[in-house]
Amino acid sequence: MKIPLSQPDITEAEIEAVTTVLRSPRLSLGPKLEEFEHAMAAYVGVPHAVAVNSGTSGLHLCIRALNIGEGDEVIVPSFTFIAAANAIRYERATPVFVDIEPATLNLDPEKIEAAITPRTRAIMAVHTFGVPANMDAILAIAERHRLLVIEDACEAIGAEYRGRRAGSFGHAAVFAFYPNKQITTGEGGMIVTSDDVLAKKMRALRNQGRYDAGNWLQHEEVGYNYRISEINCALGIGQLRRIEEILNRRQAAALAWQRQLQNITQLTLPPIQIPNTRISWFVYVVRVNAGREHRDRLQRFLEREGIGCARYFAPIHLQPSYKEWNDAALPVTESVAERTLALPFFNNLSQLQIEAVGEALRKGLASLTR
Repeated sequence: MKIPLSQPDITEAEIEAVTTVLRSPRLSLGPKLEEFEHAMAAYVGVPHAVAVNSGTSGLHLCIRALNIGEGDEVIVPSFTFIAAANAIRYERATPVFVDIEPATLNLDPEKIEAAITPRTRAIMAVHTFGVPANMDAILAIAERHRLLVIEDACEAIGAEYRGRRAGSFGHAAVFAFYPNKQITTGEGGMIVTSDDVLAKKMRALRNQGRYDAGNWLQHEEVGYNYRISEINCALGIGQLRRIEEILNRRQAAALAWQRQLQNITQLTLPPIQIPNTRISWFVYVVRVNAGREHRDRLQRFLEREGIGCARYFAPIHLQPSYKEWNDAALPVTESVAERTLALPFFNNLSQLQIEAVGEALRKGLASLTR
């Protein structure tokens, strides 16, 4: 690809931090893990952070530690990465898909209440593409029905809702650090919570069910190897130190995209500002107004031009592994999903690259009408 869809941003200082760990005698469950956890907890504004090897692992531990299991239902959007629903199914609970708002692409609070049944235990609020969900409305619904709230903030580090950071609202929240995220640890994730008991349980579950009081071969619960290495944590610490610089650069890139594409009437652009929120720009996703066929043809055109792009997201309820949910009535989700196209977006994206993609987009769209 001449211009990739995403690209990690690693500094020499961060490379040196990683090599320093490699020269040390401690590669797992060491001081870098504790430092990274403390830094993330302080950044989000909660007492506890539990580092794990992926965002998916973090979501699974939330479901498991909150004792959500067979017979329980969890409300979740279908317009998100499949790990959100998979984590629910790992514990034999049932995802209940609810439609999204057409502007924010987050769960539509007006649709949540109708989906609640006596079996509903939790709402998983996804901050889609780094746009904070309407947490006031979601928390009010959860309180009325005595439901747990899990924030899937995997795409939203640094996002804010009414002056509070994403991840500080629910019973627990999860961030992810895959290489396409705002900050990366290579592979990795972080659970945050204000619940002391929950944090202690999740630390045990990530490490084969071992509690601090036990020895290495003492397992109080059936747990998992969801540990993250000292190497990953060293990289995460360095990346987190640059978080404000990174978020500002991504905001600038989103504004540059908006200026470049604002006169293209065949596209619907993402909202650049939403009241009472700070968007943490994860991806820049446009919608091709003419629909799926034109979107798919435009995607193929851009790829032939050497430009990375992708449809974000394919609805979970229409995936082959979710056949039982194929008939879910989610008109907004399906309408949006068949038109979305993610364009190149990363920390070091240049104005020249944006202009080159903009030119290719215009050519590609013009070719669709011939």
